[in-house]
Amino acid sequence: MAASEKNEVDKAVTGELLEIGKVVATEQKPNTAYSFNFWTPLDSPVGIGTLVHVKTAGKDIYGVVVEGFGFTDLASAIHDFIAAEGNPGAEPATIRPEMRFYTAAVLRVEPEEPLQPVPVGPVYLADDEAVCRALRMDSFKDVSGIPVGLYQNGELLSPVYLDADFLLGPEAAHLNLTGVSGLATKTSSIEFILSSIFKHFKGDVAAVCFNVKGPDLLFLDFPAEAPPDFPYVKEYEDCGVPMLSDRDREMYRLLDIPAEPFKNVVYYAPYKADRVNLNTLRTNPQVISNVYPLSWGLREIMKFSEVVLNKDDIDAKADALIQYINQRVIDQDCEVGETKLTVRDFKGLTEWFDLVLKFMEAQNRSEYQTHHYATIRKVYNRLSNLVTRYRGLISPDEVVCDLPWGEFKDRTVYVIDVANVDPQAQDLVFTRIVSQLREYLEKKALGVEHVVVVVDELNKYAPSDGQDTYLKQTLLDISERGRYLGLVLFSAQQFRSQVHKRIVGNSATCIYGRMDMDELATPGYQVLTAATKEKLATLAKGQLMLRHPHFSQPIFVKFPRPNILRGPDGIKIFPPAEDMPLDEAVFVQLSRIDKTLQRTVVRDVIASANGDEEEILQAFHKTLQRKPEDPMAFLRSCIRKKARIDQVPPSRPALDVVAQPDPNDPFAY
Repeated sequence: MAASEKNEVDKAVTGELLEIGKVVATEQKPNTAYSFNFWTPLDSPVGIGTLVHVKTAGKDIYGVVVEGFGFTDLASAIHDFIAAEGNPGAEPATIRPEMRFYTAAVLRVEPEEPLQPVPVGPVYLADDEAVCRALRMDSFKDVSGIPVGLYQNGELLSPVYLDADFLLGPEAAHLNLTGVSGLATKTSSIEFILSSIFKHFKGDVAAVCFNVKGPDLLFLDFPAEAPPDFPYVKEYEDCGVPMLSDRDREMYRLLDIPAEPFKNVVYYAPYKADRVNLNTLRTNPQVISNVYPLSWGLREIMKFSEVVLNKDDIDAKADALIQYINQRVIDQDCEVGETKLTVRDFKGLTEWFDLVLKFMEAQNRSEYQTHHYATIRKVYNRLSNLVTRYRGLISPDEVVCDLPWGEFKDRTVYVIDVANVDPQAQDLVFTRIVSQLREYLEKKALGVEHVVVVVDELNKYAPSDGQDTYLKQTLLDISERGRYLGLVLFSAQQFRSQVHKRIVGNSATCIYGRMDMDELATPGYQVLTAATKEKLATLAKGQLMLRHPHFSQPIFVKFPRPNILRGPDGIKIFPPAEDMPLDEAVFVQLSRIDKTLQRTVVRDVIASANGDEEEILQAFHKTLQRKPEDPMAFLRSCIRKKARIDQVPPSRPALDVVAQPDPNDPFAY
């Protein structure tokens, strides 16, 4: 063993700080209060991102290496060429001394006053305590610390913590993650940080994740590494799902985070156009038990009419009419002419519009309740098309399938799958769910005090250029005001420079995975040194650069691979089921309420509707909403009740059948 290696091992065992170099100041490169230079031998375990500790009499200075150089005593490269006579394989006559020269940015100085340039003194490799003090974690680690990764100094791994008050509010909030697709591990990073929050955050918290890309977030409740008693061990082996490494397990141990998937996950997805099958890839019978429909009715949609209608259609007159409908028509006993009705769904709204238009035409009026005929006709045309345009998400009847507002559970992940939904419907889903979260959090009535909203592909949903959308405005609203309510945005994208500045600017914590050099050349990265940019461009999977309000400089950390099944692997193990016919879909969904249900009983009840598919769908959705103890009895009663309502009594007596016609009646034959 070399002397330097033995010295390093001995000092690591005894807990003594490892001296690695010495601060140096020259006329050309002087030290300042915010940066300093030092040299090290060639074998010192120092590189870009290394934390170092300078100890002098009465002062402790902590810094992070941001630039590095290598030096010999050569004045010019031509001298070495001449000495070797142009032969690169020639033995040099003199072995020239070589050293490493580094520049470090100051992270912390103790005591803080007076603030002076860094003095000359020995430089040590930061140990656990030095890392904690350098990043100012000693002030919050035991109170509100959330471990997010491990800082590595040689063989030493030191946990790095974020302050929950600056991650989840109220001091600051929000997290933004950027990096190239596939190599930056953005989704894995968010999954790992959520796991850490669920373990270490002392308040109650839930997460609402919008799945916007294929199967990315559809298997959060399945492990990446199948335990021996797992029912799908063979399927995992056939698929070749990689297991966690011993290093991953050690990192989980050091961070005190369980290496397991999320225990409580609920999935929501809109229906497809048939209003029977769910518009999601998680439809395999083995994994559908915690997947629920997302469908909204008239009351839910009309509050967000400006989202589903074109902006060109919503002028002041149309907006006034929509407000009148919300306040004076929906769920109100209203009267049009001599007809009284109560509007509770889109069918009732269509009936109200028909009555109003016919009343105006019959009375030869140009206005109804100060609203012009043309405005009423325009709004009628736009609203009557919503059920068709958003079929599957918007329900034509009163039946609503929604998130458990007011009953959110602690440490639960709610996944909203909108990956296969068109952009305008995505706008509606994002806007309504976030608005409801804000409303319930303001009232302290959601069920939890903090909610993390996870949104990927921010380049698409909140670009720095292009027209404003309601979704972009919703994300801006979260980033600017959400921290006061406990509404926190965790966002990710490939190109941070192309995201709206107010969203990334309001993110107190920023994480960078592997970056593209073109992105690093944009003005937003000018504060980083050339060496730091080069390291960002070559980061391996599982490595991140971290910025946080307590850290005066970016820090590089490592995190273990989440023990959560990747979306592509999940699709291979649990391939999506084919779309089911109506009777089979009714059986499968109602079987989740009553395990003893039989297919023949379901088919008999459906057959009693005489092929009226709309009637069956309405009864089916109402049964799912109510979740009665006897779903078939409830379904049967809904169909029978609907059938009785649809029976129109004859307006006049039926014609008597005359057995023997009158021979004198000319119209008898």
